[in-house]
Order: sequence, then C-alpha cells, then structure tokens
Amino acid sequence: MKERAWRPDRPLDLRLTLQPLRHGGTDPAWRRTPDGAVWRTCRTPDGPGTIRVALAADGHVTGAAWGQGAEWLLETLPALLGADDDVSGFVPEHDVVRHAAKRYEGLRIGRTFRVFEALVPAVLEQKVVSEEGWRAWRWLLHRYGEPAPGPVPEGMRVFPEPEVWRSIPSWDWHRAGAEAVRARTIVNAARHAAKLEAAEGSAAADLLLRALPGIGVWTSAEIRQRSHGDADALSVGDYHLPSLVGWALTGQRADDAGMLRLLAPYRGHRHRVSRLLKLGGARPPARGPRMSVRDYRSF
Repeated sequence: MKERAWRPDRPLDLRLTLQPLRHGGTDPAWRRTPDGAVWRTCRTPDGPGTIRVALAADGHVTGAAWGQGAEWLLETLPALLGADDDVSGFVPEHDVVRHAAKRYEGLRIGRTFRVFEALVPAVLEQKVVSEEGWRAWRWLLHRYGEPAPGPVPEGMRVFPEPEVWRSIPSWDWHRAGAEAVRARTIVNAARHAAKLEAAEGSAAADLLLRALPGIGVWTSAEIRQRSHGDADALSVGDYHLPSLVGWALTGQRADDAGMLRLLAPYRGHRHRVSRLLKLGGARPPARGPRMSVRDYRSF
C-alpha cells in the first residue's frame, strides 16, 4: 500500500466530484463505503490499481492505493479531484445558477487521464436508458475485468486492457445486453486506444474521437468530461438535458439548439452549468411514457 495526503485550496465535495465516474449503483469499478470514502479501480499506464479517497473534517484528503498503478493513482489524485479545474470566467448570470453554485461550491470537474476507460461506458450508454448501459458495463467487468488489488469492497474489478475488449466474442456482447452496433464501436475504438490516450488536450481528443465510427458529439463530450475534466464539454444530443436546462432557466422546455443559445453566455463552463442545474435546478414535469429498459438477451 502507498499513501498520500493532499489539501485542496478550495472547498471540495468528494461525492459530487467523483460521482460522474460511477456507472450505476453496483458499479464494479466504483464504491462509496459507509465512512464516506470512495474506492475506485483504474487501468493505469503502469497497470491495474485501486485507490481509496477520503476527506477529513479539516478539509485535507488522504489517498491510499494498491497494485501496479498505485504510484500513478496517487500522483494524479489532485487532478482527479479537480485541482486543474479553472473556474475563472465562470460568472453566473441566472439566479438558479448562482444559487446552485453557492449550494454546491464543493463541486469540481476532475480528470482521470484515461480516455478509453471513459469511452466504453459512454458507448454502452448511447441511446438507451441508463440502467441498460449500466447493466452491460457491470456484466462485462465481472466477466472480463480482473480482481481489484488491495483490501477492496467485495466484487470490485479493474477495467480490462484494450486487447481484451477486442477479443470479446459476439455472444458475450449479446449476453451483456449490448447490440452489435455498440459492440463494434468499442472494438474499433480499442484498436486506436493508444492514439486516443496520447491526444494532447480535449480539443485534439474530440477530433480523434469523432473520427471513429459510432462516436458523435454526445459520446465525445461524455468521455472528455471525465478523461480531460473539460468543463465546457456539453452533452449535446442528450435525451433529457435540453428540457432540464430550458425549464430551469426559462420555465419552458428547450431542444438542443435552444439549450446552446441559453448556455452561450457560459462558454467555457457549459458542462459545469449543466451539472449545477441537474443538482439544483427545477425539473420539467414528466410527460409521456418513459423509455423502457430493453432486454433481448437469451441464456
């Protein structure tokens, strides 16, 4: 085990900052224990690793890590918790944004530096209800991930290497609940994983990602929010987000074009604002049938 202590220079809400890295309540790569600590596994450049992050009452962070990737996980811990998150230029122009920014002042946009690790769950969550994507993620990690190093909570697994994703047979994608389109997108991206990880900056990563078949604006944004900590990577094309943003800011539903107009004053921080509105904004009333969770697997 290796350890590190770090003190943020601003308030930090550990749960809110790390929550985007969690894919469902039983994510094998992310756990929050009753003591408030967050456990996370990662396929680092040095190999598999597990990190436990805890926030003390006096505001300092302690990290403990295990496995081949332990040193890398501790070295990048501040960035994971938003140390590089630049809030300069973020000026709330709506009361709802101002109130949410104050209430959730500990929210930070952190970065993992792991593009392919963010890509797989983003693709699995394309155009389906969240539960369907989470189910596939959970099944595939339990099937193909390796046990997490360290004294981890039961059932935690480490994200497989790109070569493993390329080798998954079609019947296991089917058993996971991921149809051929999403499976092909992930397998093809795995062939380019090294190039994706080497991209310098969010804009360069966006160009590479969107050049891959099956990855568009929404998926690229979802990836770069996590891998690069891009506070402006707005999830255009999201099923719910435009209505939520429109309702919170104007009391009326909006489409993607309307959402972009409303968030134009926040350029550089549009993802940040969308997260704040999800946390503290008014939501439109439910209307129409909800998307159902599909399950066409055969056993």
